[in-house]
Amino acid sequence: MTYRIAVVTAGLREPSSTRLLADRLGEAALAELTARGEKAELEVVDLRTMAGAITNALITGVQTTELSAATSTVVSADAVIAVSPIFSGSYSGLFKMFFDLLGDDSLAGTPVLLGATAGTPRHSLAVDHAMRPLFAYLRAVVAPTAVFAATDDFGQAGQARSDDDVAPLGQRARRAGRELVDLLLARGRKVVKDELDDFTSFDELLGHS
Repeated sequence: MTYRIAVVTAGLREPSSTRLLADRLGEAALAELTARGEKAELEVVDLRTMAGAITNALITGVQTTELSAATSTVVSADAVIAVSPIFSGSYSGLFKMFFDLLGDDSLAGTPVLLGATAGTPRHSLAVDHAMRPLFAYLRAVVAPTAVFAATDDFGQAGQARSDDDVAPLGQRARRAGRELVDLLLARGRKVVKDELDDFTSFDELLGHS
């Protein structure tokens, strides 16, 4: 059995500290699952590449093939890692718009690990006062430890420092990864209901045997 973890990153630049954190959290969860003898695969959803499509979908209700595949990846995943940059004390508009496209119950019961990045540590509380309420509304099961990374947590030229250089970030990432895996294994594989499961044939509608 292979678990599927969707990694949603809303970084706006390339390279992006948000993507670096998302990758680190994904690696931590994958390493923890492997250590427990489980198989898993990560599927990265980079919202930056679909910014225009996300905006158009909210206005028109029509999703591009790429965006539809991205939303399907997140909805059907066994667990989700969601990472956003913090702007003006909250998650980015792009991050919010993407999750607005998902149905209210699409993440119900899904284990979710939250991460955020910003220029300074003073934005760290945004994870708890902004991001957690959003996923509580979506009825996701959020891991207790969220991971916030400020600019100083990363090295030069967009390169993440090693765990030895920045122990607190590495420790938080590993702890958060363990907590996500605990939730994931307790829940098991996600069962996504097929819309055709409730299909009623014309014979049945007409009362034929």
